[in-house]
This record gives sequence, structure tokens and C-alpha cells, in this order.
Amino acid sequence: MSCSRRKLLKSAMTATLAASLPISAFRFLSPAECRAATGTEGTRWVFLIDTNKCVGCGFCVKACKKENEIPYDAPVTRTWVERYVVTEDRKTHIDSPMGGRDGFIDPKIRGEELVDPENIAKTFFVPKLCNQCDNPPCVQVCPVGATYQTGDGVTLVDREWCIGCGYCIMACPYGVRFFHPVHRVADKCTFCYHLISKGRQTACVDACPFGARRIGNLLDQDDPVTRIIMTERVAVLKDEYGTKPQAFYLGLDRNVR
Repeated sequence: MSCSRRKLLKSAMTATLAASLPISAFRFLSPAECRAATGTEGTRWVFLIDTNKCVGCGFCVKACKKENEIPYDAPVTRTWVERYVVTEDRKTHIDSPMGGRDGFIDPKIRGEELVDPENIAKTFFVPKLCNQCDNPPCVQVCPVGATYQTGDGVTLVDREWCIGCGYCIMACPYGVRFFHPVHRVADKCTFCYHLISKGRQTACVDACPFGARRIGNLLDQDDPVTRIIMTERVAVLKDEYGTKPQAFYLGLDRNVR
């Protein structure tokens, strides 16, 4: 087979593969799509994650557990970090031991699979947390109003009202909700609302030594986070669900699920 023919076939195969992937996996958002509908008194909280800066150290997870009283050794957490290892055969291997709390020191994926270093195409880390959706399905399905959205866009859970039915946990397409092991009610990331409403940073932002996490006000055009969201190539997770997530990513890889 001639060199030119091999190149032509390789280009055709690459185009076919790209066409078979979900568009949402690598579609960047326009500034208009980034704007949130909610927001009162000039504030709409949003989060910015730079996957290019995350090293998977787990400091954010530790800080979150401590600040929000999630038992340290419980297999649940309000925020977590995933490790992605993409091999040359285009297979994606993902794990997040204890939510990435202790970093990623084990070369085995999920403690079982040891990937041949010679076969690795790329590796990276992806922090995840509640997306504080503009159209939150968890609010819609709660039968007692325990899950509600604040005027500045943060979805919270009232522990006094929650009956533990689990509807909100099932409705969340991002898997960010869980039953609190002590209080036995639904729990999730709140962007550390008790802190940001007093002008402070979230626990995970404070703990990140590399600036991979930032929180900002989308309604403030001078906010550094807002400027990045409106001018750079940002993406969100699973935008095909129509939830309008307000956690934006820089450097989001199309292999992220």
C-alpha cells in the first residue's frame, strides 16, 4: 500500500471516529450559552475548573470533608477527583479511590488493572463537584421541597425537611448526591455556601495549591472567573441533559464521562 493511500485511510478513520463521538463531549460553549438565568441582587455563583492545572493531590477532597463534616473514612464526599488513563488502543481507564482523597499513588487502576506504561497515550485528572445547575432536576423531583435553589443560584438541602426518599439522588445526572452517613439525609456540594455568602472562598479553592479551582460571580463582568468563562474555550459536563450546569471546565478532554 502506498504512503499516500495509508494517509488517506488514516484520515478517513479519524473522521469516522470523531463523527461517532457525542458532540457534547468536545463542544465548547459560546458566551451566550454560559450565561445563567438565575441570579438576584447581582450575584450568580459559578465554578471554574482548570484540568490542565490539577495534579490529583487530593487536598481539595480532604479540605471539603473537614469543612463540611463528612466523615473522613466514609466512601462518600461532596467533591472528588477522577484519574483518567487513555491508552493507545483508545480505551479509557478511570478510577477515584476514596474520591482521590489521598492522591493517586497506586499505579493500578481500581486496584486491579496495571496499564503498560508503553501503551499510555495520555493521563490527566478531573475534579468534580455539584454543577449548581440553572435547571436542577433534583429540585424538580423533591416531593417535600427539601431541595431548593437560592436566589444566587446555589442548590441546597434542608436537613430538617428531607425525608430520605432518594429521588434527588436518582435524578442527578452527575452523580454528586449521596446519603450522609451520619444524618441519613441527602447531601451534596453547596459551593461552601456558608462561606461564600460571607465573602470567603470555598474550602476546596483555598486548599488547591495550583489554582485548578476557582469560584466567581457570573453577573459581575469584572470578575476574573467571569472573564475567563466569557472569553476562553470552556465546556461543561453532559450539557445534552439541558440542566445548564454552572461548573465550567478549561481543558476538558472528550474522554471525560
